[in-house]
Amino acid sequence: MLPELVLQQGLGGGAEVADRGGGEPERRGERAELLVARHRRVTAGRSEATGGIVSPGRSEATGGMDSAEPEEPAQSLSRLVYSTVRERIILGQYPQGSRLPEQRIGEELNVSRVPLREAVPWLERDGFVRSRPRRGAVVVQWDAKAVDDLFDVRLSLEVGAARLAAREVGNGGPLAALNEALEHAQRTVAGGDAYAIARTSTAFHEAVIETSRNDLMTTLMKNISGRITWLFYLTSGLPADEAFHDHVQLRDAIASGNERVAESVAYAHIERDRLPTFEAMRGRLG
Repeated sequence: MLPELVLQQGLGGGAEVADRGGGEPERRGERAELLVARHRRVTAGRSEATGGIVSPGRSEATGGMDSAEPEEPAQSLSRLVYSTVRERIILGQYPQGSRLPEQRIGEELNVSRVPLREAVPWLERDGFVRSRPRRGAVVVQWDAKAVDDLFDVRLSLEVGAARLAAREVGNGGPLAALNEALEHAQRTVAGGDAYAIARTSTAFHEAVIETSRNDLMTTLMKNISGRITWLFYLTSGLPADEAFHDHVQLRDAIASGNERVAESVAYAHIERDRLPTFEAMRGRLG
């Protein structure tokens, strides 16, 4: 039974497709339009399935902030390829430790290898692939250190953000981002879709950062939000309703304006998941 939610008031990035034979501008334009249209249809379908999660300025792949990408035109092929490949890595369609299949990706998305190679640096910066000599881009393998590192970074970043968020709210700042994130999360937990739950859970943590109104924290969160979603999805067997209840408590602590209470609740919420995460990942760590 879900707890009742009581809301309080308050691969670098060109867009071109290169053909080995050169030229063919009409075909390049058609391919770009087809991929953009396909991306819009998929995004629209996901938004409906998760109660309209995707909001302006938030990533389709995480349900929250855009990941650490250079500023690109909305229709950039390389950006769309980045989002698609990242999602497929999270879902396990490109297995950990495997070489990123450039030719297969190009055929499936009907693009040349150029947009993928432009997207690879973004994927590497966000912790999804590593470039290997003579092997190209290889999907990252989760190991114990990677899990611990992510938890440690989250404690350093999110606990401080919760404290600052409480300060902002205590000074009259809005709770809208947190309330919206909780509404979306409640719908997805009820729906039971593991990927949607992972995305909306990440979106709530991003909303805490947003509420802190600290630009540098926002930038840092962009660098790890994709990996947070990935790990949430890999450990989707953990009770989602318990995590949702924790999020309600953290929202309420921030709403109180008490900085110490907010950071204490944030710390307990993140750290409490460390051991269960390792247990859920048993046998799957490199």
